[in-house]
Amino acid sequence: MPTAPITSLLDTDLYKFTMWQTMLHRHPQTQAEYHFVCRNTPQFPLADLLPEVNEALDALCGLSFQPDELAYMRGLRYIKPDFVDFLRIFRLQRDFIRAWAEGETLHIVAEGPQVHVMFFEIHVLAIVHELYSRRLAGADTLADGRRRLAAKIERLRSFTTQTRLRHSFDLFDFGVRRRFSGAWQREVVSAFQASLPEHFKGTSNVLLARDLGLVPIGTMAHEYLQSYQALGYRLRDHQKAAFEDWVQEYRGDLGTALTDVIGMDAFLADFDLYFAKLFDGLRHDSGDPVVWGEKALAHYERLKLDAHTKRLVFSDGLDIERAIALYRHFGDRAQVGFGIGTHLTNDLGLPTLNIVMKLVRCNGQPVAKLSDSPGKTLCDDETFLAYLRQVFGVTVPGPVSRSARGPTTTPAT
Repeated sequence: MPTAPITSLLDTDLYKFTMWQTMLHRHPQTQAEYHFVCRNTPQFPLADLLPEVNEALDALCGLSFQPDELAYMRGLRYIKPDFVDFLRIFRLQRDFIRAWAEGETLHIVAEGPQVHVMFFEIHVLAIVHELYSRRLAGADTLADGRRRLAAKIERLRSFTTQTRLRHSFDLFDFGVRRRFSGAWQREVVSAFQASLPEHFKGTSNVLLARDLGLVPIGTMAHEYLQSYQALGYRLRDHQKAAFEDWVQEYRGDLGTALTDVIGMDAFLADFDLYFAKLFDGLRHDSGDPVVWGEKALAHYERLKLDAHTKRLVFSDGLDIERAIALYRHFGDRAQVGFGIGTHLTNDLGLPTLNIVMKLVRCNGQPVAKLSDSPGKTLCDDETFLAYLRQVFGVTVPGPVSRSARGPTTTPAT
């Protein structure tokens, strides 16, 4: 019988913990709703996975943090003792998450206190993709994956040997959510760690970081900034409020700001000299990465800040060749880092899913992401979306993802 896709609660992205700690300390009363979305067409109806998904969710909700896991979290200097005490007694509650089928569509909704439901996201995505991949995998799948992995490592070894720019080529694994399997992610990360130790700088997967002695990588995701749209701040000020809380929570640690919740231009309008000095750098996750990087460097120049002291992290659908091209463009002008996900942990010759589990409401109010990439804007309330665009002067919106809309029916209770 196959093992459960998730066997440790540490098997998730670091930013789930860093956002979680901030929300627990500053907005513990927030209610939230998250929806699972598949943006592309799967090879078979995801509804077929429903029994296995429910079984995996049952197993997930039976897990708790173990003493050695708590000890590791306590050793991270930005994780506070009271948060570790909270983790000690924490369990994901099965009553807060529902999965059901509607025709060929798989629906998964997590709803309840945000500090109890926000932790589902990455686990749910890893569960769905591993169950999906198990059905597609053949006898030669792993062998094909290993050939592709060896080719990536050789390509990077050759490139980094021949190319020396002012700043180093730094690579991170960001591949938990859409990985082929947990075991394969471990094999991939171990191979990069062994083969490219000067350039492979860490992983977002907290479990693998602990087990392999790597640096856990991550700061914030879209849900963190989206939450502040519904927390009682003036909507125009919600980004500044979110960044201020982050600065106060981490006091200089975890200093990479996400830029595309309202779009890069609206982000830069709020990212004044105060925040630009306090944050170490920026993360790109939608839109043209070269245009984004040029805007970031121009902003630092206007503020008279030395871009060589700042880091640009690229993380939007990267593969090795795109990362190399971006390094060539920016590597002499700023510190750069490349977080690669699916192309590292699910490149085995099989079709992959483009799946997300996005925050859609906080405290009963809609929240939205105005992406710089067409099709990645997520919101199920057109009125709020139009108001958000008006407030921030977003005049050229991308289309709303149809799959971002909530289900038309709910399961029987």
